[in-house]
Amino acid sequence: MVALNILLASLLVATSWASPLPNERLQFPKFDPKQLLCQLPIIKKFLCPRTGNGALNVETPVGLARGTADPSGANRFTVKYATANRWAPSTLASTWGLPNGSLNETTLPLACPQPGVDPAAYTEDCLSMVLYVPPGLTLMTNAPTLMWVHGGSFVVGSATGPGLDGSKLAIATNSIVAVVQYRLGALGFMSPDGTTNLAVKDIVNAMQFLRKVAPAFGGTASKITLAGQSAGANMIRALLAVPSASSLFKSAILQSDPMNYGFLSPATQQTLQTNYNGLINCGAADTSCWNSLSLSAILDAQQQLFNTAASLDPSAGVAEPIRPVRDGSFITSPLDSTAAFPSVNKPVLVSSVLHEAGPAIYQQFPDPIPGDWFAPVCDATFGSERTNAIVSSPHYNATPGLDGSVDARPQLQLVGTDYLWKCSGWTFARTWVQNGGTAYVGQYQVGASYPGNDAISFCTSAGVVCHQDDIQIVFGTVSNPTAAQSALVTEMQKRYKAFLTNGNPNVAGLPNWSAATSSNVHALKLGGSGEATVGACDPSFWGQGVEYDYQVYGI
Repeated sequence: MVALNILLASLLVATSWASPLPNERLQFPKFDPKQLLCQLPIIKKFLCPRTGNGALNVETPVGLARGTADPSGANRFTVKYATANRWAPSTLASTWGLPNGSLNETTLPLACPQPGVDPAAYTEDCLSMVLYVPPGLTLMTNAPTLMWVHGGSFVVGSATGPGLDGSKLAIATNSIVAVVQYRLGALGFMSPDGTTNLAVKDIVNAMQFLRKVAPAFGGTASKITLAGQSAGANMIRALLAVPSASSLFKSAILQSDPMNYGFLSPATQQTLQTNYNGLINCGAADTSCWNSLSLSAILDAQQQLFNTAASLDPSAGVAEPIRPVRDGSFITSPLDSTAAFPSVNKPVLVSSVLHEAGPAIYQQFPDPIPGDWFAPVCDATFGSERTNAIVSSPHYNATPGLDGSVDARPQLQLVGTDYLWKCSGWTFARTWVQNGGTAYVGQYQVGASYPGNDAISFCTSAGVVCHQDDIQIVFGTVSNPTAAQSALVTEMQKRYKAFLTNGNPNVAGLPNWSAATSSNVHALKLGGSGEATVGACDPSFWGQGVEYDYQVYGI
């Protein structure tokens, strides 16, 4: 069952690898003797200023934070929030330190090691974050904090990815925006000794660091909202299943989370781990072997595992085979229908975009494909039982063109969008509400083509919103926005400001956004009017008539 999944994997991974990190934004360290002197305790206390140029020096509980004015208006501070030895749990930073060993506060963090990137653009010592702080915040402001977790199928991405400058978002929401990095791929999820979820625990440390330092910048430790897109949203969903992390954040925003994929089971993780240990030829306790490995060897083995994981265990899938593990002690619930759902109380905001699967399908098939391909591709993905239900339903009927021919791509795109994102997200929202939480569901009708998508003709067509096209809308980083884009940027930033403050995205002057119920998610059309069509997301179809992968594989 791989064909459509392979197409969708190209959406979640390949386009990210094809988009290089914005190296032009990276600034390498410059020698600053004054900063070296200011690290000496007696000089720091009596001669070095505690505050300075436009509040760009801020005294925090872990030391002096030196910032710079971001070109988009906010004050920007970069910092290492934790450190970690290879394949060991990260340790919370006890002092304020700049990324990359830099002495220059304008330096942006290098990415975590990942394939398809110049090694000069990444470092293994990568547990850093970028803070964007509105200039007007004071110690008495008690502003909320939004912590953004980037996507990239858990194998690519960084805090300096395209569109992730949080300056405009911070100013519009009057909040601290923290964009964080975490260990990717094998370094974050494949410790040879079997330790799981290192990357998820990195994010826990990031939250703990933020709670400690946010008040120094005018924030409050009690108002941290986690937000992320794609694998970043998947990471946040994992944190919603971590009881020990619950007190660290108050609400969550999940954009385009591929909820069809459940967390890995311990058995599946062990299968993948055994294979990976064989690829690197290191034993489970041979730390000297681990530490002797080059990053290129680690990444090469990671790529081999990524490409073969679904053949080792079908429940791993092909798009995110390296991902969080429900180990029963740290991540204790699957947060789906395969086990009892825990009692919850946090407000969540769950969104998808109109054509999530567009890049995967139309990049793979730039030209029309015959209508009779639809059933065989579905069969290779879902198996005959699920395919029969899909093909015989009224939800995915073919639409003939003017010449009477049928192109299967629109059907495949719709199935992929429903299966991986829209319907599985709606199912999650209903279940969240049933168990005590509050959920708001939305679907983007307007977007801004994310780098990579702009090379796919379908994604640049009028009215099409592809996976990742919501990112620059939320951050307000759209280049030369249209009137519709500008209006949605303004709307979403107002709604996010309200949600960060009180867990409700409703704002005077904007259309009412009804909270989801256990029977109706009331998915608001973001950039449109009214509520999104339910279609195949009726509970009797996806999740019952046609099961999600997490149900099929029992993970």
